[in-house]
Amino acid sequence: MTSNTATNNHVLCSVSEQGIATLTLNRPEKHNAFDDLIIAQLIDHLRVLAAQDQLRALVITGTGKSFSAGADLAWMQRMADYDKAQNLADANQLAQLMVLLDSFPKPTLALVNGAAFGGAVGLMACCDSVICQDQANFCLSEVRIGLIPAVISPFVLNKVGPSLSRHLMTSAAVFNASQATSYGLVHQVVSIEQLQQAKLDWIKQTLGNSPEAVAQIKTLLAQFNTASPLAKEHLANTLESTTEAIAAIRVSTNGQAGLKAFLEKTAAPWRS
Repeated sequence: MTSNTATNNHVLCSVSEQGIATLTLNRPEKHNAFDDLIIAQLIDHLRVLAAQDQLRALVITGTGKSFSAGADLAWMQRMADYDKAQNLADANQLAQLMVLLDSFPKPTLALVNGAAFGGAVGLMACCDSVICQDQANFCLSEVRIGLIPAVISPFVLNKVGPSLSRHLMTSAAVFNASQATSYGLVHQVVSIEQLQQAKLDWIKQTLGNSPEAVAQIKTLLAQFNTASPLAKEHLANTLESTTEAIAAIRVSTNGQAGLKAFLEKTAAPWRS
């Protein structure tokens, strides 16, 4: 196996002799939470990998007990001092990551080794296939701290539909692997001991398929999905709306109060 590892080791990238790329979030001590630097590294890797004709598939996973806790606490502390323009640039970067993963030309697998919260659910929603271990929990938790899952919302909506999106994003309810499967977010649930074998089975299945045919059907499905906010004719407006929304709420009185309460581990003003 050949590998190309990020200098800070927070994003590991490897490509096997079979042409299977693996991106691994590698901050187990932080539950693989991501920040602007990690997002930038993921973007760079995806751009390079997407241009490799010999690549057959992409797997994204995490190390340790969690897939990803979403936004990193230190990053959130920095964001508390950002103005709207800085927040907009920050949101645009996350949107770029989601678009690159969602439109990746090869088959993609989210191999979910543990809990996935916030933006990590967005990563799952952008992948063609999702396999998770049976003890994993999930949550779109942003509204609990006065924020919104704006950037990932069209990708989650595209995956699970409007009814579940409204429920999950407004309730911030935690849901389990079985529920995630019934929602259409996850396609296969296995024990943690079976997770790597499930990945190998997926790779074997994928390698038996024509790369050209797979690329063409991915393109065709995207073209057919004209009602989606991610359709080509809607995408620019969708991204502008979602990035503007998160940038605005982060600097709002409510958003600042919620973020402050979260960071200081105190009760948010709307909680009695």
